Amino acid sequence: MKRVLVSVTNDLSTDQRVHRVCTTLTNSNFKVLLVGRKLQNSLPLNRLYKTKRMSLLFNKGFLFYTEYNVRLFFYLLFNKKDILLANDADTLIPNYLVSKLQNKPLIFDSHELFSEVPELFFRPRVKSIWLKIENTVIPRIKIGYTVSDSIALYYKNLYNVTFEVIRNVPLQTKNNTPVASIKLNNNAILYQGAINTGRGLELMIKAMQFVDNGTFYIIGEGMLLNKLKQKVSKLNLTEKVIFLGTIDPSELKSITIQAAVGISLEEDLGLNYRYALPNKLFDYIQAEIPVLVSNLPEMAQLVKQYNVGEVITNRAPNRIANMVEYMFLNKNIYKKHLKKAALELCWEQEELKFKKLIHKII
Repeated sequence: MKRVLVSVTNDLSTDQRVHRVCTTLTNSNFKVLLVGRKLQNSLPLNRLYKTKRMSLLFNKGFLFYTEYNVRLFFYLLFNKKDILLANDADTLIPNYLVSKLQNKPLIFDSHELFSEVPELFFRPRVKSIWLKIENTVIPRIKIGYTVSDSIALYYKNLYNVTFEVIRNVPLQTKNNTPVASIKLNNNAILYQGAINTGRGLELMIKAMQFVDNGTFYIIGEGMLLNKLKQKVSKLNLTEKVIFLGTIDPSELKSITIQAAVGISLEEDLGLNYRYALPNKLFDYIQAEIPVLVSNLPEMAQLVKQYNVGEVITNRAPNRIANMVEYMFLNKNIYKKHLKKAALELCWEQEELKFKKLIHKII
């Protein structure tokens, strides 16, 4: 049984893409160890495969990345493995070094264009560091996969490397979805994901001033959380915008299916968002709720191809409110398209490509 060491920089509990990959590997007769970090509020884990969470002295900024990468390097170096699987550029250096030192195959899962994330948009010095890492290692990657055609094409054009496209899609939602402990109001508008720069959350909050019969629910945590709460209070929208915090993935589906509209209103802040196909978009589709998305190429193309929602071409708050209310009134027109899309855009279909990729190195 071959051993796969999988590494991430998060705390493992909410990374559903990595969980699906590790589960598929386990079910394919690999022995999996997933390595991440432990935080104060980390949720307990119950997985089919082994996990390792490292407690760190630093949990943000340069010191965090330095400490984690050094500790990850030695952990990978001294643990048995046949294959290394690195998730995103922030785990790439230790995985690459160990793969070279011990002649072990390395697989790279690029969830995003890391050097193009909005958090680096106005930090050119930090961005240059990540670019140097990518420029050094990615051209040497033999086996890689990513989440969208646009990112795969970007890597091909820039580094002349071929990345497979394995989209960040969920498992099919079964009929036995548990009863939710949290009940959403009628005409619920839902955002689930990181509360960070460029996600369109402040814009949607402003739009709620013009939505007469709806409630906006925000699920997740992030650096903008307190700022957004202050914004909601300032606009007197505390009854129309509700923050639900972090929800365990096992319960999230039962909340998502209650929504009337799911939003993914990312701003065009760098190539990472421009080329994004966010996992929340597929979660909404799997829950068979229509989606409202930004007019960015990958998201817009998906929504138009499957007819599962609307694309905003005018980001004025009142126009977004009008579009949301149109979707409330016309939700039945999306139903049959959502059912068809949910059958196609699921991990049961996508993992077939992943298994084929893995078998290239067996």
